[in-house]
Amino acid sequence: MALSHIIHLWGALRPFADGAPTISVSASTIRELFRILTEKYPGMEPHIKRGVAVSINGQIYRDQWDTPLPQGAEIYLLQRIPGG
Repeated sequence: MALSHIIHLWGALRPFADGAPTISVSASTIRELFRILTEKYPGMEPHIKRGVAVSINGQIYRDQWDTPLPQGAEIYLLQRIPGG
């Protein structure tokens, strides 16, 4: 069963969540989080498809979408910055 998490949104995503800076989502992995977000907040889908980085307890994930979301984690969705 997926745990409920508070997800912090960067400014461009907030209008799709009625301006909320945070939302609650029950997901067990980053991939599941993205799936739920695009279903519940369709306006976020183009941003997610362009690329989103996820910060879990301060560690940035850019492509590891099977990463578990631990209970009580501090989770932020961040605009992905291109480059290397």
